[in-house]
Amino acid sequence: MNRKISKSEAEWKAALSPEQYRILREKGTERAFSGALCDHKGDGTYVCAACGQPLFDSGAKYDSGCGWPSFYQPEDAGAVETQEDLSGGRLRTEVLCSRCDSHLGHVFEDGPNPTGLRYCINSAALDFEDDASQTA
Repeated sequence: MNRKISKSEAEWKAALSPEQYRILREKGTERAFSGALCDHKGDGTYVCAACGQPLFDSGAKYDSGCGWPSFYQPEDAGAVETQEDLSGGRLRTEVLCSRCDSHLGHVFEDGPNPTGLRYCINSAALDFEDDASQTA
């Protein structure tokens, strides 16, 4: 597992776009169906936009119809961490990058087999690394 990354808020602001900072560091969200990776197809790995840690394999991505990229499991069990989120007046489970503690989205128990989970992740929290570019 990768070592934790710790940066000041000023360093995060300098490294991220304003939208990424709002989502990743201030626990924001993008509008449903507005993210660049919602309908993205391709073979590769979705990585944390803040630190580059591999998070989700494209094979675990599916169309949940929720308006955000959805995955039924992380690439590695240690890639993400979860915690209770009581914001918005309801209990949800927040998903965080285990390496940099950035907010990614939420996980729900209404996903497909084999896990029954739906990791609902903001596009702005992710970058995509295409398999073809990794082997070239």
